[in-house]
Amino acid sequence: MANDKYKKLALSLLFDGVGMISYIVPGVLEFTDVIWAPIAGWLMTRMYKGNIGKAAGIFTLIEEALPGFDIIPTFTIMWVYTYVIKKEKVKEIIDLDIS
Repeated sequence: MANDKYKKLALSLLFDGVGMISYIVPGVLEFTDVIWAPIAGWLMTRMYKGNIGKAAGIFTLIEEALPGFDIIPTFTIMWVYTYVIKKEKVKEIIDLDIS
């Protein structure tokens, strides 16, 4: 499972990098965003299942489609939420000592 976790991190960094490619070549921004936005949204729903994956997919689609917002590393933020923040919340619940 740890291997899957780091595989998702690598993919997240890659996908965020692809989303930022539009900044390299000026004038290509609109064209790449139109193609990348739906692909990114779909990829997000494949990487993270359930309602949280669907919500993240919609957010990613909108974020990638809006000009100037490509700089937000949506995939990496979702990875941090899933494997760092959410994991800590679950750990806190398990560690509760009810006496």
